[in-house]
Amino acid sequence: MPRPPRGPRASSPIPSRSTPPVSSRPRRPARPHHRPNRGSDSRPDRGPNRRPKRDPVRLLAFEALRAVDERGAYANLVLPPLLRQARERDGLDGRDTALATELVYGTLRRQGTYDAVVAACVDRPLREVDPPVLDVLSLGAHQLLGTRIPSHAAVSATVELARAVLGEGRAKFVNAVLRRIAADDLGGWLRKVAPPYDEDPEEHLAIVHAHPRWIVSALWDALGGGREDIEALLAADNARPEVVLAARPGRAAPAELLTGDAAPGRWSPYAVRLAEGGDPGGIDAVREGRAGVQDEGSQLVALALANAPLAGADRRWLDGCAGPGGKAALLGALAAERGAALLAAERQPHRARLVARALAGNPGPYQVVTADSTRSAWRPGSFDRVLVDVPCTGLGALRRRPEARWRRRPDDLDSLVPLQRALLTEALRAARPGGVVGYATCSPHPAETRAVVRDVLAREGAEPVDARPLLPDMPGLGEGPDVQLWPHLHGTDAMYLALLRRV
Repeated sequence: MPRPPRGPRASSPIPSRSTPPVSSRPRRPARPHHRPNRGSDSRPDRGPNRRPKRDPVRLLAFEALRAVDERGAYANLVLPPLLRQARERDGLDGRDTALATELVYGTLRRQGTYDAVVAACVDRPLREVDPPVLDVLSLGAHQLLGTRIPSHAAVSATVELARAVLGEGRAKFVNAVLRRIAADDLGGWLRKVAPPYDEDPEEHLAIVHAHPRWIVSALWDALGGGREDIEALLAADNARPEVVLAARPGRAAPAELLTGDAAPGRWSPYAVRLAEGGDPGGIDAVREGRAGVQDEGSQLVALALANAPLAGADRRWLDGCAGPGGKAALLGALAAERGAALLAAERQPHRARLVARALAGNPGPYQVVTADSTRSAWRPGSFDRVLVDVPCTGLGALRRRPEARWRRRPDDLDSLVPLQRALLTEALRAARPGGVVGYATCSPHPAETRAVVRDVLAREGAEPVDARPLLPDMPGLGEGPDVQLWPHLHGTDAMYLALLRRV
């Protein structure tokens, strides 16, 4: 089924309320808000001025959302320490931490959808609602529309949270809005706030699947196909990703990682998929640095470069964008097995330290340097294999970083694409004649993938290498010679890989 024509670019699903598009949730500096009082209180637990009940799970979720909103933090970085503190302070058990995690990630993933629902239930534009209030409303909306928590419990618990962190006056506002939301289920609300698919397919998908419209458009262009294909991809972006480990060759065997209900990877011989709730930190090989958390798509990129056919010497490898070190660790282990040396370059000093930590204990020779790979600190033609996993919009990893979809803007490409071209150009110059270069991105956006490769190939002396045979038994790799992986087809991040041979 061909992709339908794009509908008009509606600025809002609910024009009468003058709300902004779901792809750009308005934010402004948060007003100071009340902190929960943790002291004892002998007053009766009733009446409008009673002390709020302290709910550590929802307080934790709110704190995480505020960190994401106010400080630009990433949930996958801010949530683990908050959970550790809550376990020690409040005695949270496994069910509590699972609920807190679901509240944070679920709210972030569906933020655009919930904003559209909230906008239909308030009497002012969203930009006039304080950000902390929006976060509480979004937490409540997720409990009502995205979980099996009973409606009365979801409203009651969220209003108690509002009393604790916002104060009694704004808690009344939260209560009124949540009761309006509770009047219908998610399907009913989507029929109200999303335009019909045949009138505006992109805006419909943006609201129903909680992606900014410009990202829906970019993913659809990259994927091709019709409605079924794009809906499968958007749904996969909203699914909880598996935790995948990589056993580093020569240092750990995949069998060591197969604890509990863990299972072998689908595509990489070094991958192991943990069961839901599995803790990588509980595995000896991970604690000792002999294995690490790494999406299977990232493993395949490193393996494809390492296994690409090469004539002549195979002694010097370069990872030109090595931070935070997952691919470098795998490449270093593979290079060591062949007697090759790896140079891992990273521009940011703090990321270079992460690379050094990932490579510590590698059995073969390696070096980690802080260097800008657009201004090579090495002589041209120095390397037999070169990888550049370039900085990008990260649209291929929205499963893991759901907040990124709301932060990225189309004009981010204005700075990223020239950087990507420069990195690939220098990578080709760093390779010897006959050497192989791998260009990788964790984004399927056409401007960051094939357009960059096409532009650089037009200027540099290189030829494409068919990457598909280096990812054996994988379906849906397209016509080549490059490959694009997809969450809904391969269960990986949407990694892109082009292999080029220097001539």
